[in-house]
Amino acid sequence: MDLGISGRTAIVCASSKGLGRACAIALADEGCRVIVNGRDAHSLERTAADIRGRSRAEVIAVVGDVSTPEGQAALLAAAPEADILINNNAGPPRRSFRELDRDAMLNGVIANMVTPIELIQQVIDGMAERGFGRIVNITSGSVKAPIAGLDLSSGARAGLTAFMAGVAREVAHRNVTINAILPGMFDTDRLRGAFPADAKRRGVSEDEVADARRATVPARRFGDPDEFGRLCAFLCSQHAGYVTGQNVLIDGGLFPGAF
Repeated sequence: MDLGISGRTAIVCASSKGLGRACAIALADEGCRVIVNGRDAHSLERTAADIRGRSRAEVIAVVGDVSTPEGQAALLAAAPEADILINNNAGPPRRSFRELDRDAMLNGVIANMVTPIELIQQVIDGMAERGFGRIVNITSGSVKAPIAGLDLSSGARAGLTAFMAGVAREVAHRNVTINAILPGMFDTDRLRGAFPADAKRRGVSEDEVADARRATVPARRFGDPDEFGRLCAFLCSQHAGYVTGQNVLIDGGLFPGAF
C-alpha cells in the first residue's frame, strides 16, 4: 500500500534507538524526509547512517534533549514546516511512588506530558494552515493498565492523553490528526535492560526472566519494533485522515479488556 506521504517532513523525537528508531525507519521507507533526534551523538549518527543506507530519504540528525527549550528549538529549526510529529521520550525509572520526591515528579511530568504538548503547540497551527498534519504520541500500555512502579510514567502519559483528546477534535476538520500508540512489551534495549536487576532479585537467569515475561503475553512473544514502526507510519498516512483522538494498543493481546 502506498501511504501517500512521500516527500512529507517528519520529526521523530528520541529516535536513535528503540521504538522511536523504528518509526523513523518506517517513515523514511515511505519517502519522508526524516529528522531523527537523540542525546547521544554517536548513537544518533549511527542510526541516521543506517536509515540513509536502506532508503533514499533525506535524514537529518539533531542532537539534543527534546525536553529542553534548546533541544526543541534545534528540532524545529531543522523542520520549520513539519508535516508529521512523533512525540517520544524516555520514561522515568521504575520505583515505588513512596520514593518520588517533588523534583522527580515534576521531571517526569515535563518529560512525558509537558514536552509533547509544547512541541504540538509549535507545529499544529502550521499543519492546519497547510491542510495536512499527523501527530502521534508514543505513550504506553500502562496508560490503560497501570503497572506498579511505573506510576509516574503512567500518570504523566495519561495526563497527555486526556489533554490531547479535546485538541484532536478541534483540528480534525483541517486534516490534522492526533493519536497515541500504546506499546506493550517490545524487544528493545529498554525492555532487556531491566532483566539483569530482575534476575538478581529473583535468583534466576536473565533468560528465565525473559521467558516468564513472554509467557504473560497471549502472543507468546515480545513485539518486533518494526511492527510498531509500521503502525506509526499508517497513522501518519493519507489513509488515516478519519482516525483521530484514538489510543491504539499494540501489545500482543496483553490488555485483558474488550474496550
